[in-house]
Order: sequence, then structure tokens, then C-alpha cells
Amino acid sequence: MNMRIPIVVAFTENYVVPAVTCLSSLIKNSESKYKFEIICLLTKELPVHLQELLTSFAPDRLSFRFISLEGALDGVYVDERYTIAASYRLLLPNILKEYDKVIYTDCDVIIRNDLGKLYYETDLKDNYLAAVYEATLDFQISYLKEIGCEPGFYFNSGFLIMNLKQMRVENLTEKLIEGLRVPYLQFPDQDVLNIYCQGRVLALAPIYNSIRTFFLQQYKTEFLRKYSKSDWVKVQKHGTIHYTGGKPWNEVTIKFEEWWRYYLALPDAYKKLWKGNPKLEFFAKVILTPVLGSLYGKSLQVFRYIKNYKFQ
Repeated sequence: MNMRIPIVVAFTENYVVPAVTCLSSLIKNSESKYKFEIICLLTKELPVHLQELLTSFAPDRLSFRFISLEGALDGVYVDERYTIAASYRLLLPNILKEYDKVIYTDCDVIIRNDLGKLYYETDLKDNYLAAVYEATLDFQISYLKEIGCEPGFYFNSGFLIMNLKQMRVENLTEKLIEGLRVPYLQFPDQDVLNIYCQGRVLALAPIYNSIRTFFLQQYKTEFLRKYSKSDWVKVQKHGTIHYTGGKPWNEVTIKFEEWWRYYLALPDAYKKLWKGNPKLEFFAKVILTPVLGSLYGKSLQVFRYIKNYKFQ
């Protein structure tokens, strides 16, 4: 098992710190026997000092490769809420021809499961992808039907195991890029992947991409329409946290303290790369203190219970 497992991330220069925080959780929660090649898809070349800093991070477990894709998707629709970097994953079959299979992950993620084990145990067969299906909420149903997707079988594209070999055989990249040229998709690259990969997606357990709603009690009913009670418990205990709503470095959100736990453990050289929010950092340190953290957790449970209680 000498081969390094390819993990693809896409980010801009101002997202280096969340990216390193995500990668620290990757190595923390995978067996030490697994080594990873981190393939960084960039909107433009990273400054040399940032490349050197990244390549010095956990060199016994991680190696880095930087690919600038500036201009690679000129002419395609990009919603103003997102950066073009999110769409670079669509180009992977043609960029990484030396690989038949890769893992892609967003960077606003804390990984809490062993991705080395998952990589070797996942047999994609002739599926294009492996992904976690969302637990569709009622207000999403009409849009999913409008774009031709079946509710309950729409996946979040923030974590994927991609069958690059099969995608190359069927020229899928060309179809995906053509699909991006329309201006009416709410989540352009994610919608396009769902539209063109229907019926060719291997379902992963929800622990591998636990989006915001998977942690919120008010959406438990919808979660249980798709998954089991056992899945719910596993997600709460060790689901990989995907901060699909507010980001924990900007505001208090679900599993806020978990992101800060990994960030605060980074070497100072990485934390100095940006000026974080000092109030949020102080609050994170408080709730990561065992006694105060326990009080915070209990208070939050009471607050959510009151907020969601339906008075007669």
C-alpha cells in the first residue's frame, strides 16, 4: 500500500486556512498507514510562500500538488454566491489522467471518518460517482423536479468518490461543461452532476458528508424518511461535518466548536495567515473547556427544544 491516495480540494488564496484545518482532520481520523496526495485546484497560482507552507504540513502523511486552472471554465455560468473553484471538479477526468479514482472534498469540512479505508473499500463498478444523498426537505421538491431530479436521490457534491476512468470512457466532462452553460441552476456544478449522473451514483452512508440539516433536530423527521435511526446516531457522534450554511470562522453555527478544535491545534505558522474573529475564537476556547463546554451543550439543547416545541 505504497500508493498515496489522491484527495482533491479546490480553493482560493483566502481559503488556505480552512483548507489546512480540513486536512488536519483528514490525517487525525485516518489510520497512520494511509498516505495522501493532496491535489489543489486553484483559481490562480498560489504565492510561493504559501505553497512552501502547505508542503511543510504533515509531510510524513501528505504530499501536495498545485494546479492552477485560471480561465479553464471561461464562458460557463457561475452563480455569484460561489467561486469558480467549486466547478473545477468537473474537469478532473481530463486533468488527472493518471488516476482511475479520486476523492474530492470541499474545504469547509471537518472529516471525522477514515477516508483511506473508505477509498480502498469502495468499488464503484461502472458508477460515475459515490456520494451522500441529501434528505430532501419539502420546499426543495418542486425545484428538484423542475431540473429533472428525483427527490430523495439528489446528492450534495461537497464529498465525492469519482470514477475518473468511467467518466473518461463516456466523455462525461464535455457533457457536464455544456450543462453548465445555462443560467437558471441554483447550485450549478452540483445540479449538473446530479442531472447527468442519475442512475450511476453509488450511495454512501450519511456519515461521510453530514450537511447542516443532518445535525438539526427540527429536520430529523426528513432525515428518517431517507435514513435509519442508527444512521442519525452515527451522524451525531462522528459524521463528517460539512458547514453548508454559516461558516464557523464567521459565526456560531452547528458543530461550531469542532472546527475551532482543529484550527486551534494548528501550528502558529498557519494561524498567522489570517486575522480571525477574536470574539469567536475566545468563545470557542470557552466552550472547548470541559466544564463550560458541557454547560454550553446543555443550554443549547434546552434552547433548541423550546424553539422547536409546538405549543398547543
